[in-house]
Amino acid sequence: MAQVEATTERIIAADAETVFDALADYSGTRAKLLPEHFSEYEVREGGDGEGTLVHWKLQATSKRVRDCLLEVTEPTDGQLVEKDRNSSMVTTWIVTPAGEGKSKAVVTTVWDGAGGVGGFFERTFAPKGLGRIYDAVLAKLADEVEK
Repeated sequence: MAQVEATTERIIAADAETVFDALADYSGTRAKLLPEHFSEYEVREGGDGEGTLVHWKLQATSKRVRDCLLEVTEPTDGQLVEKDRNSSMVTTWIVTPAGEGKSKAVVTTVWDGAGGVGGFFERTFAPKGLGRIYDAVLAKLADEVEK
């Protein structure tokens, strides 16, 4: 099994602390940032960064729905890690300063891909599709914090 990785990033016209706080606010802001690919969003424990347990379904394609139960940690300042209890998927958000009043938000998701022909298609197409989904999340994040 090969590891599959999808990464996307965006410069946001807001300071890093504001951007990070919005991302870490699972009980408030985060639900507003999710595009139509996400459903059944529910905070089950916590709600603000480290110690949060959050559930959602991610519909990456018309046929592929992933039921996610994510444990959130903050290993370092400006970093949120969401580990899925139901799969090998791990999503890491990193927010860093990017000049006066700006920040860079980077989101990377990795998981163990399938083998064989299906795995080839997954490694080829899934990163692009997931990148588009997280581009939409980052665009909504920018709209939220740049107000």
